[in-house]
Amino acid sequence: MVTIRLDPQSARGATVSQIFDEVKFVPLETTKESLFGQIGQFKLVNNSYLIYDYDTKALLIFNTEGKFLVKIDATKLQSSKDDKEKAQFYGFTSDKIDGKDFIVIYTPNNVQYFDFKGNYIKKVSNKDFKFNNNIKFKDGDTEVKTRQWVKDGKDSTFYKLMLYHPKTKDSVAYFVDDENKYDKDDWYGDEGFTKYADNAGFFVNFYDYNLYKVTPNKVSLAYNFIFPALNTITKDFITNPLYIKKRQDYFDKNRKVFYGLGNCYLMGENLFLKLSTGYWNKDQKKSLIYNVKTAELTSFQDIEPDSLSSFLPITDSGFSYEFEGRGFSAFEDGKFYTSYSSLAAFTFKERIADKKVNYPPLLANYFKTGDRKSNPILIILTPKKN
Repeated sequence: MVTIRLDPQSARGATVSQIFDEVKFVPLETTKESLFGQIGQFKLVNNSYLIYDYDTKALLIFNTEGKFLVKIDATKLQSSKDDKEKAQFYGFTSDKIDGKDFIVIYTPNNVQYFDFKGNYIKKVSNKDFKFNNNIKFKDGDTEVKTRQWVKDGKDSTFYKLMLYHPKTKDSVAYFVDDENKYDKDDWYGDEGFTKYADNAGFFVNFYDYNLYKVTPNKVSLAYNFIFPALNTITKDFITNPLYIKKRQDYFDKNRKVFYGLGNCYLMGENLFLKLSTGYWNKDQKKSLIYNVKTAELTSFQDIEPDSLSSFLPITDSGFSYEFEGRGFSAFEDGKFYTSYSSLAAFTFKERIADKKVNYPPLLANYFKTGDRKSNPILIILTPKKN
């Protein structure tokens, strides 16, 4: 384990090209049918961008050049007379059956499958639905499961994390948990597993400043972070019963406290960190890059645009709260995905009106045909590994 003392406010800036090898802007095509507010959920599957928008309660599918393909909304959900509730959904996932990818939508009545052309395939009852949400390592023989029961004779224990080997059916479980904890207390922040390499990922706990490294062979405590007192949860925050069901009051009174770590990634020597708070403060630095070799600390808020990013910012930090509040939308195939609104994009373009910028074709066409009310623009970042 490595203990790292960090003062986020001491983080400095860098240029885009010092941190990333490639930056690609993908405007998402705007039509009457595809118009949406912001990316609530994002996934790259089958060479398609799957985006759920909470405003329109719809799943929109675009190709990797941003061209709109199809939309799945409540009008495409299948319903029957015996359904107890109105057919609607608040997100999606994907599943692979016999080597073919499908979109899976969970409704109050059932689970419905669609293909990537938006065609309804089938539905199954909620009780019969068994989704395999295991994350596979590239070793080909290890899967990561979360929130699992383990039976030992007549007794069963609930765990947060498990390494499972499908071929041998062997498993090792970590972090005893209470399946009903969400009914008993308030839990804010992120808890779970994030894969950042073929055979590695990080696990984080609620109200905890530790990063646990997960590999096919083991789970180990990799990094322990110590922050300034102003940003740190009181030592008895989990054990003291006085905080039960009153944790929101604590965070209301201590708005600069980090209630935990978000999705974190290790790229070469750079550790990408997301620090979580319940409130947005444009001056508080929460998205950081820590170099584990040099101890250099960089803030995303202070990354300066350069020619690699067409002199445009790579996040909406300082303009809006989307990136600082949520972090990256996804990490797929060694690339980070984020976005910002067209309002932000055109504002950023106006700020560099005095520069003669040769925009890439997709971006040039977007600025020529779009406007501030167009769909959000996707930003794809390939980080340096050294």
